Amino acid sequence: MTDCELESEYCMMRSDHLRFQNVRMKGKYSFQYISDSVFEHCTFDTKDAFWHAKNVTVRDCVIKGEYLAWYSENVTFERCRIIGTQPLCYCKGLRLIDCEMLDTDLAFERSEVEARLTAPILSIKNPLAGHIHVPEAGEIIRDLEGAAGEVILTGGCQCA
Repeated sequence: MTDCELESEYCMMRSDHLRFQNVRMKGKYSFQYISDSVFEHCTFDTKDAFWHAKNVTVRDCVIKGEYLAWYSENVTFERCRIIGTQPLCYCKGLRLIDCEMLDTDLAFERSEVEARLTAPILSIKNPLAGHIHVPEAGEIIRDLEGAAGEVILTGGCQCA
């Protein structure tokens, strides 16, 4: 899909090899169980998007909605703006490259993540493994034994 708008629930569920460019989408439960797909220069206003997604790249997009990409595997967000509560939980092989997370709290719970964020985040909760580089975190929650992901604040403070 290129240069269009759509409104849908369960948009493209269980699809593979999708290619979206310059698409504006509004709906719920978008792109669940998809694989091997690429999204570029899109704007998504959706809830529960990218659940159980595998091998997906999201580049230069705005994604607004709660519970983004739970249980996903090998999903990469590049230069994206992510807005909403509890994003990116229970993920494996998650990568964020130069992304901005606005009004996001309780992010990365039980996820294996490599992230480089360009703006402060409200809170990070129990990342299992990996590294999260962020200018500032309002709260870093550590209440799960074995959650060893590192949060590295660009101001020099390192929270293990």
